[in-house]
Amino acid sequence: MSSETYTYKGISAGKYIEGEIEAINQEEASFKLKEQKIIITNLVKTKKKVAAKTKKKGGGFSFGKKAVKPEDVMLFSKQFATMVKAGLPILNVLTMLRDQIEHPTMKEIIEDVRKSLEGGITLSKCFEKYPKIFDNVYINLIKAGEASGKLDVFLMKLVESLEKREKVKKKIKGALTYPVVMFTVAITVMVFMLVKVVPVFAEMYEGMGVALPTPTAVIMTASNFMRGTGGLMTGLIAAILFALFKYTTTKIPAIRYKWHQRILKMPVFGDMILKSLLARISLIMGNLSSAGVNLLESLEIAKSVSNNDVVTLALENVKKGVFSGDTLTKLFLKEPTFPPTFSQLISVGEQTGN
Repeated sequence: MSSETYTYKGISAGKYIEGEIEAINQEEASFKLKEQKIIITNLVKTKKKVAAKTKKKGGGFSFGKKAVKPEDVMLFSKQFATMVKAGLPILNVLTMLRDQIEHPTMKEIIEDVRKSLEGGITLSKCFEKYPKIFDNVYINLIKAGEASGKLDVFLMKLVESLEKREKVKKKIKGALTYPVVMFTVAITVMVFMLVKVVPVFAEMYEGMGVALPTPTAVIMTASNFMRGTGGLMTGLIAAILFALFKYTTTKIPAIRYKWHQRILKMPVFGDMILKSLLARISLIMGNLSSAGVNLLESLEIAKSVSNNDVVTLALENVKKGVFSGDTLTKLFLKEPTFPPTFSQLISVGEQTGN
C-alpha cells in the first residue's frame, strides 16, 4: 500500500506543534506520533482537509442562557478525560462531546474551545475564557498536563478532584438540611399560629368575659400586630436589614472579615465549615503538588478557592513565610486558624517527602 501524508497538530513538551507525517493509514500515523510522545489534538489526511463549519462563537454569555451546573462540568470532564486517555485526538473528542451533550450552553462552550484549539491556542487558554465554569484548579491541572506531556493523566486527576469536591459539598449540604428545614417549619408554624389560631382563642375569651392572662395578652398583642400593618412593616424592615447586612458583609472588607470570624466560631457549624475548607485546600494543594506546580503558586490557587477571609489571610501569611525559609509545618502552626492536627499531617508529609 502507498503511503499517505497526514497533517497533525499536537502538544510536545508543553508546546503546541504542527507538521506532516507519512503513514499507510490514520492509525499508523497516530501510532508514530505517540511514539514521539506527541499528544495529538488534530490529525487529518492532507488531501482531504475539510473546512470547519462556522458556528456561533460561545466565548461570551448573554442573559437568558441556561446556567452550567457543577454536575454538567463533571459529566463533561469525565467523558473528556476518558476519551483522551483512550488515545483519541483532542479535537475529535471535543467534536464528539459537542454532538453528544444536550446542555445548550455547554455545547456552545465546547464548540468555542474546539475552534480556539484548532486555531493554535493552548487547551488551558481555551478553558481560561470561562472562569465562572472552569476555576483556577481546573486550569492549572490542565497546564501541568500540557507541560509534562501527560495530559491524559492530569485530566483523570482533575476528575478525581472534582468528584472529591462534590462529595464534601454533599456532606455539608446533608448536615445543614435538617436544621434549616426545622427552622423554616418553626417560623412558618409560629406565623400561622399568630395570624390564624390565636385570634380564635381571643374571641372565646372575650365571649366568656374573662380577663386574659398576661402571657396570652402578650401573644394577642403580637397577633394583632402581625395581622395589621405592623406585619407588613416588620417584613419590610427585616428585608431592608437583611439587604444592608448582606451588603456590608460582602462589600466592606473589615466587616466581612469580622463576620467570617464569627462564622468559624459558631457552635457545630463553624467547625464543620472550617473542616470543609481545610478538606478543599488539602485536596487542591495535594493535586497541584503531584502535578509539579510550585508551592507558592499552589498556595495562591488555594487562596482563590477559599470563600472565607480568615482562612484566605492565614494562607497569605503562610505564603509570605515561605520566603523566610521556614517549613510548612511551622508556618501553619503559627496560624491559629489551622488546627494542630492539620499541621501534624503536613509535618508527616514533609518528613516522608510525600
